[in-house]
Amino acid sequence: MKLRSKILTLLILAGLALTIVGIGLKLVSTSPAAIPPTVLAPFHLPGVLHYPPGASQLSEIHSSVPDLAPLPLSEPINARLAYDENVTARVSSPLVGRVVALAADLGDRVKAGQPLLMLDSPDLGSALSDADKAEADTHHKQLAFQRTKALFDGEVLARKDLEAAESDWQQAKAESQRAQLRLTNLHASRGSKGETFSLVAPISGVVTERVVNPGTEIGPATPAPLFVISNPTRLWAMIDLPEHLLDKVKPGQPVTLETQAWPGVPFPAQIARVAMALDPATRRVQVRVTVPNPDGRLRPEMFARVWLLADDGRQVLRVPVAAVVTEGIAHYLFVERAAGEFEKRRIEVALEDRDYVYVSAGIAAQEKVVQSGALLLASELTGGQ
Repeated sequence: MKLRSKILTLLILAGLALTIVGIGLKLVSTSPAAIPPTVLAPFHLPGVLHYPPGASQLSEIHSSVPDLAPLPLSEPINARLAYDENVTARVSSPLVGRVVALAADLGDRVKAGQPLLMLDSPDLGSALSDADKAEADTHHKQLAFQRTKALFDGEVLARKDLEAAESDWQQAKAESQRAQLRLTNLHASRGSKGETFSLVAPISGVVTERVVNPGTEIGPATPAPLFVISNPTRLWAMIDLPEHLLDKVKPGQPVTLETQAWPGVPFPAQIARVAMALDPATRRVQVRVTVPNPDGRLRPEMFARVWLLADDGRQVLRVPVAAVVTEGIAHYLFVERAAGEFEKRRIEVALEDRDYVYVSAGIAAQEKVVQSGALLLASELTGGQ
């Protein structure tokens, strides 16, 4: 009896265990993790894609309102920024000497007449001495003329003696004026002492270059300018214009330019001069553009891309090249009509360059256009039709 009761107990326990295992397997099979994911496919209408919220494709699609930009006359042209030579001075020393001190450094703002460096120059001492000698000689010749005139009035001397004394006096005055003008050119005066010469700024501006150090021996024959002073709010852009675009440019015409340092930021400018002859080596015409630079973001020797603009100031919508889908000779954009809903729309292209497409018709100014992900939408739309 005991053996039979033990066997019965074991059978009951085994049955309970199997029941518990079955219940557990059923719970596992019906857990959320075991439910296969739902594929969120877009809903297709003729020329329209609609994605449900949470669709993975939406993370690859980015849309925004396109920029309104002036319509260029041609593809962008390469250019180089340079100093505006009308507000630039390259300063050299008119005297031979040795630099004893610097009064201005790179990036400093200076005013006209402000010292740039101090120079120990024997030539300055010679100039001061010449001015003093010329002044003394002038005074001496003036007294001699006055005496000669008095004797001539007393009929003691002949007229030729009076004329000779007057000529000597006038020559001495001319020499004195020459010596004084020399000192004025050096921004020195006869009251100066020693041989210390002060090289001053001829214009107001910013020191953009400095190639001199204390102790350097300099003079008029120094090949490079010691300082370059310029007004950074005005620059030039130098364009080597292809010959076939010559009929599209004229002085006063507006242009816009962009640089690698400020991508996507247009800087307005204006054509100032067009050369009268082509460069025989490159077969191009040099065009000079004046570029306002009030905030100083542009720098000389930057490379830029210039767009020629029409005088009428016409503006169109501009989108990246990647936003446009081409089918044969037709061009299309995807417009976001609502959240997750995109319409394929044909557009008219006014101009296309390496980076942008200028749209003349097909979309409104405030419509959101797919800027990236257009190829994904095109493939989805083609596959669903």
